[in-house]
Order: sequence, then C-alpha cells, then structure tokens
Amino acid sequence: MKNAIVFGGAGFIGTHLLRRLAATGEYGRLVSVDMAPPAEPVEGVDYHSHDLRRPVPDSVGTDFAQAYNLAAVHRTPGHEPHEYYETNVGGAVEICDFARRNGVPVLVFTSSIAIYGPGEDLKSETTNPTPTSDYGRSKLLAERVHREWQASGEGRRLVVARPAVIFGKGERGNFTRLAATLRKGVFVYPGRKDTIKSCGYVGELVETMRFAVAREEPSILYNFCYPHAYTIEEICQAFERVAQLPAPRGLIPQSLMNGAAMPFEMLDKVGLRNSINRERIAKLVLSTRVEPGWLNAAGYRFDTDLDEAIRRWKADNRAGELV
Repeated sequence: MKNAIVFGGAGFIGTHLLRRLAATGEYGRLVSVDMAPPAEPVEGVDYHSHDLRRPVPDSVGTDFAQAYNLAAVHRTPGHEPHEYYETNVGGAVEICDFARRNGVPVLVFTSSIAIYGPGEDLKSETTNPTPTSDYGRSKLLAERVHREWQASGEGRRLVVARPAVIFGKGERGNFTRLAATLRKGVFVYPGRKDTIKSCGYVGELVETMRFAVAREEPSILYNFCYPHAYTIEEICQAFERVAQLPAPRGLIPQSLMNGAAMPFEMLDKVGLRNSINRERIAKLVLSTRVEPGWLNAAGYRFDTDLDEAIRRWKADNRAGELV
C-alpha cells in the first residue's frame, strides 16, 4: 500500500482531501504537516506540527508515493506583502527539497486563479498570467518552483491545480460569509448582479486531483471550477432554492459602498481592525471568469453542480447549516 503526505493537511481543503484518501483504503500511511492543529482530525492520519518556511524534517517519514502541497497564506487583503512570499514561495522551496531528498515521485500543488488577475474576459490554462496581488504573484512563483523540481529529475510527475472560489464544510470564506448575510436578511448586491464568480465544491476539487494523478502524465496544469460561469445572482438564487435562505434585499451602487467603506479603513489604520475596505469591495464587483479547459478535454465528468454541492455541504453538517 502506498503512503502519502499532505502539506497544509489541517486546513479546509487538506481535511477534505485526507478524508477522501483515507476512505479509499489505498494508503498504508497518511501524514499531515501543518503549523495549525486540525479543526476536524481525520481518523488514522498522522499529524505533525511544523512551520513550512523551514526545512521539513525527515522525521515525518521518507517513504511517500505522493505529496500534496496545499499550504498557503491566502486571505487577501489580510497579510503584509512579505508574508505571501515567505510562506507560499519559501514553503514551495522547502517542500520540493523534501520531495527531491526523499525521492517522492508525484507532487500535487494547489495554485490559484489569482495568477490570472481579475477581469471580465474568459481565462483558460493558456491565458498569460498577469497577477495583480501579492498572493497571485507568490502563487505564480511557487508554480515555477514546482516545475523546476519536476524538470530536474527523471520520472517525476507534477500536477498543478488552479482552483477558483472553493466552498464546502469548513471553508469559512466567501461562500460562508455570503450564506450568513443572506440568512440574516442583510445581503445586498454590491454594484451589480451579473458579476461572474467561477467556483467549485471542495469535494469535486479533491476528485479532480485524484483524476489528474491517475492519468500518469509527467506534467498536468488545470483550472478547477464548474463549467458553467455562475453569476452572483445565480449563486444567491441557488442558496435560496436549496438552503431556503432569503433573497438579497436589493442593489447598492459601488460608489456608495466605497464611500461607506472609507471610515472603516481609517479605523483599521488606527488599530481598530475590521475587514471593510475598498479593495475587498472591488473584489466583489470584479468578475473572476475561468473555464476548466483541461478537465473538459480530458473527459472529466463533474459529479455535482452548484445546487447539488450546496445540498452536500448542508448534509455534511449535523445541523444542516452552511458552515
């Protein structure tokens, strides 16, 4: 039986990945390496606490058939510029060094569609990356680190996934916040209703990783999101339809939202931390429109759509809530 190691395994995607790998019964040993303790430990997984900006000790194990690099500083805005590079690029260097040292033949890396930058135009895997944030730039640099690892050794296989907005149990991000504001009856469309937000369910993302690894190609790069380009209005309608959440209360022009955000930015600068600012509002208004070109061409069949994914998210929580 093969062994696998997941860097960043205590986080949102890592927990779902480890749960799925454990359920297959194909692995003799599953190891997670992460700075944080797991919020929901997966039975049978060997958890190690380690700062991935430092060399990975061989004490975590050395006999691995697969390694997954999910570790990242990702919330943006929310960190100083240097933090993205120290963790996302520095961590990639240390993980690739560990894989090189111990002869790991297969490495899977989760990058991000942030490497493309925002915009209304459709992005495919062949689109020239033009990241506009330190997060996106750091992820693009980390991709290069992984490609250098793959190219510098015979028989090495690399899978790079570029996920769009991912949601599901434990996400605590964009979709969780949207569901919470809808539930409270206070959500309003920010500036427009037709903003495209390419997205996908975390369980589906995990399945695409397994699909790509099974192809046994030397190097695979793919975007992950649903083939349908969901708008913010369609996403809200799905929440209303599947989770019985209230509909949005209307639309507020972006200019009014920007004006209302400025006092909160001033409070943040003097130490009263909050997440309301014009940069975050701009993220809500700008589309992220991506297509899963490689998955479509390779014949991957999506097991869910947005409605089914929300149903599974609800079912994954005992109280049926979207958290």
